Amino acid sequence: MKNMNHNGPAPFRQLALALACTAALAVSACGGNDDNNPLPTLDGAQPLVVAHRGASGYLPEETLEAYQKAIDLSADVIEPDVISTKDGVLIARHDPQLSITTDIASHPEFAARKVTRSLDGDAATSDWWASNFTLAEIKTLRAIQPLAERPQQYNGLYKVVTLQEVVDLAKAQSLAKGRTIGVYPETKNPTFHRDLGVPLEDKLVALINAAGWNSKTAPIFVQSFEPSSLKLMRSKGLNTRMVQLVDGDDYDFKNGGVDNPDASPFSRPYDWVRAGDTRKFPAMLTPAGLADIKTYADGIGPWKPYLVAVKGSFNAAGQMLDVNGDGKVNLQDATTVAPTTLVADAHKAGLFVHEYTFRNEPRRLALDYKGDPQAEYLQHFRLGVDGVFSDFTDTAIAARAAYLKETGR
Repeated sequence: MKNMNHNGPAPFRQLALALACTAALAVSACGGNDDNNPLPTLDGAQPLVVAHRGASGYLPEETLEAYQKAIDLSADVIEPDVISTKDGVLIARHDPQLSITTDIASHPEFAARKVTRSLDGDAATSDWWASNFTLAEIKTLRAIQPLAERPQQYNGLYKVVTLQEVVDLAKAQSLAKGRTIGVYPETKNPTFHRDLGVPLEDKLVALINAAGWNSKTAPIFVQSFEPSSLKLMRSKGLNTRMVQLVDGDDYDFKNGGVDNPDASPFSRPYDWVRAGDTRKFPAMLTPAGLADIKTYADGIGPWKPYLVAVKGSFNAAGQMLDVNGDGKVNLQDATTVAPTTLVADAHKAGLFVHEYTFRNEPRRLALDYKGDPQAEYLQHFRLGVDGVFSDFTDTAIAARAAYLKETGR
């Protein structure tokens, strides 16, 4: 990981100003803009860098320490996933199963509290579910790094935090840093939480109202994979920018694009499953799908291969080849193909594009990036994406600086 000098101009001198520019499409007023040569983003301004679960490539995700590090590395926006405790408090965790990102398995006092549940139609799992624990109980836990390839020395040091604490940090650091730091909460598994009697939407709307952020120009985006969650919050008076996330099950190395088998819980929004809607996520990215999203949201958050697909090489038996000779067959053996028109299509529909998730590990990079994560960012920035979610804020900031330099900024 390369360290960067972060003393240059902030990507948006005020995030609120940038959001106002985007809303009005007044490209001449936005940071990083050139009236005679605007960038290919929706508003002509430079793309946002969103710290995915904080600086999660370095520290246990969704902790105050991870968010603080991302802020120190010059992230424009910090992203918390939102789930609920038993007593209805919104906390920042990606997974409702606490064993994945906390040390609950080492707490003997909770040993008997495991419960078997199915999450969004996935196989039933026995775990400690956040919705069965009060905030006070969860505060006794400590975060862990769920990926073995990332630093493990911080396991057990940092607390699980509430969404309110994340918002408070962003506000305090905006004052301390002299720049606006946005927050990008996601309603995680909203149908699941609603079924358990701890719905997320009312609490999130109330928190945003209390923060004074219920407007298009506020430094907040609200996202979800489930359209009904976003629509419900709109109906309850939420006026912030909203983002429809677009998932997929896996890379389609044979044909390029995204593989979405019927049996996968990642092939369609779970609220569609419950409603008997057989469409899959790609239906959202058709002209009709984008037009529908525009009726309730302001942008889309697609998985990267919807913009730049990859293909592998296959032998006569239909087996993918280990092109780089490392004894494994994976993304590192696939090469990128011509980009899709998704960015242009979304912009035509009036939607910005914030794609996910950029990571540094070699196994997450296609062969033609040659192990350089900045090469991937640069390809996507050149397509006109309006923002990127990154686990490694400093790499994203460096790549954006390189991109701006090549455009003469």
